[in-house]
This record gives sequence, C-alpha cells and structure tokens, in this order.
Amino acid sequence: MLSWDDYEEDLDPVAAKTSVDPQTQINVAPPVETNEDLIQVPEPQPEPHMVQQPSVDAVVAPPAPAQPVSVERVTVDQKAMINCRADLNQLVPFKYEWAWQKYIDGCANHWMPQEINMTADIATWRSEGGLTEDERTVVKRSLGFFSTADSLVANNLVLAIYRLITNPECRQYLLRQAFEEAIHTHAYQYCIESLGMDEGEIFNMYHEVPVVAAKASWALEYTREISNPSFKTGTPEADKLLLKNLIAYYCVLEGIFFYCGFSQILSMGRRNKMTGTSEQFQYILRDESMHVNFGIDVINQIKLENPHLWDDGMRALARKMILEGADLEILYARDTMPRGILGMNANTMAEYLQFIANRRLAQIGLTEQFANVKNPFPWMSEIMDLKKEKNFFETRVTEYQTGGALNWD
Repeated sequence: MLSWDDYEEDLDPVAAKTSVDPQTQINVAPPVETNEDLIQVPEPQPEPHMVQQPSVDAVVAPPAPAQPVSVERVTVDQKAMINCRADLNQLVPFKYEWAWQKYIDGCANHWMPQEINMTADIATWRSEGGLTEDERTVVKRSLGFFSTADSLVANNLVLAIYRLITNPECRQYLLRQAFEEAIHTHAYQYCIESLGMDEGEIFNMYHEVPVVAAKASWALEYTREISNPSFKTGTPEADKLLLKNLIAYYCVLEGIFFYCGFSQILSMGRRNKMTGTSEQFQYILRDESMHVNFGIDVINQIKLENPHLWDDGMRALARKMILEGADLEILYARDTMPRGILGMNANTMAEYLQFIANRRLAQIGLTEQFANVKNPFPWMSEIMDLKKEKNFFETRVTEYQTGGALNWD
C-alpha cells in the first residue's frame, strides 16, 4: 500500500513544497483503512483545447415536450358542482356567477384582528366590578367554543370539501373561506391573549365542558367519512355522505351553533361592555353569514343537478340534523344563561334558535318545524349587514399601516 508520503510526491510540486507553520497546523483525522491493496489515482485529464468537440450530428436532441391530456376547451355545460370531469384549472367561463361574486365580496370585506383596539376590554376584564360572573362565563364559553369550532370548519374545508367540490369558481370561494376561518381562529386567540385568560382552560373547553363538547362531537361525527383521503364521490351513497356533511357544517355548525354565543357577545357590546371583543365578533358574524349563504347555494345546486339524492330518506336526515342542532344550542344557552343576562334569557334564546332553525329548513326546501316563532333579537339582522366602513375612523385607522408593514428585503 502507498504511504501518504509517497502519495504526496505525486501532487503539484508547488503545493508539496508549501510549508505549514506547526503552530497553525490543523490536525486531520487519519484515513480509514480499506481493503483495497492500491489507491486508484485518477488519470490526468486532457486540456480543454485538446478535447475533441462532438459533431453537430452527434448532439442528442432534447426530448419532445409531453402532450397535454386534453386540448378541449371547457364549456359552461360541462361544469358541475360534484363529479365533474371538465378541467378544473379552467376558471372561466363561470357557471355559478354567485360563487365568484361571493369571493369578490369576501375579499372586499377583508380585516385582521389586530386592527381592533382591545384596550377598553382589558381594563373591563381586569377590574373587579367590570363584569358580573355570568357575563364572564359568557365571554369564556364563547371564546372556548368558537376557537375550536372554526378550526373544525377549516379542517373540513381543506381536507375534504375542497377536494370533492368539482367547480373552480366555487373552489375559489372555498379558498377565501378557509383563510377567513384562519382569521377567525386568530381573532379568538388575540382576544384570549389580550385579556390574559388561561389559554389551557379556554382551548380545552371542547374536551372538558359538556355543552361545548357535545357540539364539537356532533360536528366531528359528520367529518370522519369524507375526510378519509380514499373517499370518492360518484355513487349515490358517497354523494349522499357529501351532501350530509355540507348540511351539517353550513346549516348547523355555522348556521345554528354560532348564534347563541354571537348574540350574547354582541348584546354585551351594545351595552358598552367588551366593545373590542364585540367588534371582532361583528366582523366574524358578517363573514359567517356569507359562508352560510354560500353553503346553502351549494347544497341547493347539488340537489338541482342530482335530484335522485334528495329522496325521502335524505330529506328526513336533513331535518333531523337541523333539529338536533337547535336542541344542542338551546342546551348550550340554558347552561350559559341560568339567569337573565344582557337583556336576554334562556327562553328568549330558545325562541330565537327555533326561528333560525325554521330559516335553515326553509332555505333547503323543507317545511318549517316551529309554529308562531319570531325573531326576538331583530338587531342581529342589522349586525349581519355590517359594512366594512363601520366606524372607520374610530376603529380601522390601522388599515393604512398594513401595506407599509411589509418588508420587501
């Protein structure tokens, strides 16, 4: 075997003669011995000018580009809400103009939680007589449920619904809705952090508080099947599972489960209490109202395009889910309002939730369930129509700072 001294004699003579100061010499670990009897030294390569250049004929042509699967242009008639075989990358021509308009409206109503001033809420929450114990319970329960509920909705959208809805303009709105759900979760976390709440207590309510856990568990029940990556639509049974999920999430989770907590917090804001938190909820409610309207349009479009899905069994299941949702939300109201509070009580809230349930039933073509119920909180309808410019100069002045905060370096 060659020694390292012998090997160095074959190196560049200039490099071999270069001396190294013993004080600065770097210790190099000895090489690992191999079973080879000889170290193969690469043969010297010819100078670049001596290398024979290949002829033009010898140059290998690059491979031809892959041909697209289909060059057919998508027409409106080829589009469908589910089980569509048209190219999903072709956004236009629109088949559902309402879906695109909701996407545009959602973008126009963009907001961020940190734009809203929470100073007054912090003072109220920390002061000894700022809120009653019942009012503090309402705030904590609302933040506890919603911080989890919007995550459940976002997971359902991203992991299941987006993959199974086969219309590109509707998918565009779903992307916007998923981002809004992230903003809502951010808003709840921002309120919790600003008020100095016990984050472990709030974020674990869906495990530890029975009336909160019951709603979360109900919602999760309708996700398990379609969130499986191997789940596919295309059969009546599978399509009904997707339709069931859409009704559960849009008509119940977002369409009923949110309304007790929202009306409680917004009623608090109308009494000049927790005004920052209330304003966060106002913007969230405006977004959620659009989500519900979009989801109901999707449900009705699927029914129109697939009338065989909307049979007696599916109608009975839809009614059952909406009524179950109303019952769970009434139980939540009674638990959070054992006594009268904020100009409302459990009985008026129950009537309000029955009014909402009637609306959800009618919106998907079912007969109303509860007779002679009216909206005891008409101011809630006004808040749902909240414009982006509400109290602009008092509450949204930081909007002008958003672009300047970007760092392009």
